[in-house]
Amino acid sequence: MPLTIMSADRGTAESTRDLPLPHAVSDSWRRPYRPGPWRVGIAAVILLLSGYVLLSAMIIGIAGAPSGAVATLCIGLAGVAFALRMLRIGIWVSPRGLRQVNLLMTTTLRWRDVGRVRTAQQPVKWLGLPRTVQGQALVIERRRGNALRPLLTDHNSDFLTRREAFDRAADVIEAWAAEHR
Repeated sequence: MPLTIMSADRGTAESTRDLPLPHAVSDSWRRPYRPGPWRVGIAAVILLLSGYVLLSAMIIGIAGAPSGAVATLCIGLAGVAFALRMLRIGIWVSPRGLRQVNLLMTTTLRWRDVGRVRTAQQPVKWLGLPRTVQGQALVIERRRGNALRPLLTDHNSDFLTRREAFDRAADVIEAWAAEHR
C-alpha cells in the first residue's frame, strides 16, 4: 500500500490544480515574522512553572483542601493565560488593517487610518524593561492622532541579536502598509 503522504509524488497536476496556493491572500490576521527565541523561551518557562502549579492544585484538592486547590488552580491558569498572551504580542496584518497586540491591550487600525509606517533610530526599551538603549523601532503613525507606541524594535524579545530578522519584518510591514493604503 503506497503512502502518498510520505512520498514526493502526492498526485497528478489535475488533482493539485484546485488547491489554494500557500501564499494566497486570506482574510485572516497573521504575524509577518516569527516570535523570537527570548519570547518563546520565557513563555516556555512560565508554562512549565504553571504546569507544576496545576499539578500541586490537583494534589491539594485530593488531600482535601478545596479552597486551597481553587486558589492554586486560579494561579496556575493565570500563568497559562499570561504565557499564551505573551506569545501573541506583536504586529499582526491582514487585508483589513494592522493590529498591535500588547500584553493587556490590542489596537486595531484600518489601513486607511494608517498614515505612515517607517523605521526610526531612537531610544528603545531593552527586552521591554525600563532600561533604554539606542536602537531602531518601527513607528506606525495614524492619520489623525498620536503614533502607536513602538512595539517592534531591534531590542525586544523577538529581535534581540537578530538584526536581519528585524529588518525583514519591518520591510514586510512597510510593504503591507504601502500596498493596502
